[in-house]
Amino acid sequence: MTAGEAVPGPDGRLRCPWGLSAEDYVAYHDEEWGRPVHGDDALFERLCLEAFQSGLSWITILRRREGFRRAFDGFAIASVAKFGDADRERLLVDEGIIRNRAKIDATLANAKLLATWSPGELDSLIWSYAPDPARRPVPRTVAEVPAVTDESTALSKALKKRGLRFIGPTTAYALMQACGLVDDHVAGCVARGGK
Repeated sequence: MTAGEAVPGPDGRLRCPWGLSAEDYVAYHDEEWGRPVHGDDALFERLCLEAFQSGLSWITILRRREGFRRAFDGFAIASVAKFGDADRERLLVDEGIIRNRAKIDATLANAKLLATWSPGELDSLIWSYAPDPARRPVPRTVAEVPAVTDESTALSKALKKRGLRFIGPTTAYALMQACGLVDDHVAGCVARGGK
């Protein structure tokens, strides 16, 4: 077996190796990562969480996701767009989330901006950058999975051009992976292709 290939889990089913690296990852790997996500609020949540993850491990964010959801009213764009200075100060001391001023400020600014968009506009924009799955090779190992692609770079530029903050090409690609725009489960993985 080559390093980074699908490995058997406790149930004998093959998974991406990272999906077994911590107990919290198994359900996330099997049921969420790489599955299509639609809806402006759902995509806003993923966009925010990927931004908060920047510079940290995903497990840190995953373990605090419920705290983030409580702190940011379930990531309802209309609700977060109404947050004011008192909410910002509350977030800066909330131990249930990552208390990074720049990331909190970006989340609040992005919500205010997205609240001015038409319903479905964020969903449409993000999904317009999904690459043709027929033109993407199935990764055999984790090492074959890119961190940035032409599509993620273009998505990042498009989101920034529209005024969104804290969304570079690497964060955009992580968003694409998490939301199913690309399927980067390795060959043989039980979750490959949404199965």
